[in-house]
Amino acid sequence: MAEQVLRTMMRTTDIIVTGLFSPAAVAAIGLADLYARLPLRIGLGLGGGAIALSSQDTGSDATANRDEAITQAIVIGALSGIPFILFGFFLGETAISILGAPAEVARMGGTYLAVIFATAPARHVALVGARSLQGTGDTRTPMYINVVSNLLNIGGTVALGLGVGPFPRLHIVGVGIATAFGNLFTAVALLAAIYGGWTKASFARPKDTIIARQLLTVSAPRIAEGLAATIAEFPFNSILLAFGTDVNAAYQIGRRMYQQVTGPLSRGYSVASSVVVGQALGSGDPDRARFEGWATGALAVITVGGVGLALFFGADWFVGFFTDDSATLDYAADFARVYGLSAPFLALFVVLSGALQGGSDTRTPFVARTTGMFGFLVGFSWLVGVHLGYGVPGVYAGIFCYYVWALLVVGAGFRWGGWADRAAKMMEERGSVEEA
Repeated sequence: MAEQVLRTMMRTTDIIVTGLFSPAAVAAIGLADLYARLPLRIGLGLGGGAIALSSQDTGSDATANRDEAITQAIVIGALSGIPFILFGFFLGETAISILGAPAEVARMGGTYLAVIFATAPARHVALVGARSLQGTGDTRTPMYINVVSNLLNIGGTVALGLGVGPFPRLHIVGVGIATAFGNLFTAVALLAAIYGGWTKASFARPKDTIIARQLLTVSAPRIAEGLAATIAEFPFNSILLAFGTDVNAAYQIGRRMYQQVTGPLSRGYSVASSVVVGQALGSGDPDRARFEGWATGALAVITVGGVGLALFFGADWFVGFFTDDSATLDYAADFARVYGLSAPFLALFVVLSGALQGGSDTRTPFVARTTGMFGFLVGFSWLVGVHLGYGVPGVYAGIFCYYVWALLVVGAGFRWGGWADRAAKMMEERGSVEEA
């Protein structure tokens, strides 16, 4: 959670600094972030596979299998980031413009995208490496590294974006450079920590095809889930742009505010549930795994729900940190209130998804998120907001319904699904149980 506070604060700082330029700059960085989520989703997906195998093999003391899974995941992550470098350099501005963005927004967003995509392989390595270590129970090493990285990122955003002190004023380019540097720093530091023997994990020569296959089997639905969620954001943002640039900018602000105050808790609980469920399964105790998942979820609902309630009542004050544009402020406060009301549902959904991931079930969260985003976030928002003419309130309702639906699907999967038996069979197949 401590790690995620600064990571989220870094992204919040990006929005605050670009908000000092113009609402168009906020929209540009928000639209570029849609594409930036593509390498993020792949990295998180591979990290999901790594944390599942890493936690299970740690619980069963199968350290050789664990280290090989970690190594394979990092190598695959680095290679899969290379195409994004080319995409950002050649297609960045075009990618923003096809969303319906004005020319100036497309130009700024395309430039920002090219800069951050240059370090996509490093971003993948950072995500996979951190989750691999978390699977072993070591959440402190990734925290130390990411705290330093994010502080450097935040400082770089302010210095290069606004031209503080001796630094040049590079506007949105400076914000992108700071993010790119943070990606590189995190990747190099995590690789050094694993290679230098400062962690429980270490590198191993990849040779076991069963581990590679299981890693990709667990990661693929997680990657597909993230990519589907990202794809759904494109038509959703187009819907918002149809109501005006100020509405799209307001959504970016309201969503960012929500992620700042609730995201670190939710993500921390999600990682924790993956680790404790995976390690319980590795030690041969599925009953404890189920209890750990529900208990972590209950804690998330109480804490994240409380923060969401505070966001609901303090929305006007919170969003005032991002912009002074009156039209944008009104919409941003409403978006923040919707996210505040959705907080308990999202928190439990994220935690139970993490618990299923620890049990090697990434298909159920994929179904939950994909059907929810296309059915409610996009479909319902367009039907009610655009087709039936209810406007932006129809979008508010679509956001809320999406989180409720996703929770219902993933909750049913955790309660009645066969993820514990599936995890046991996979551990037996790769020889992890025999090594215990």
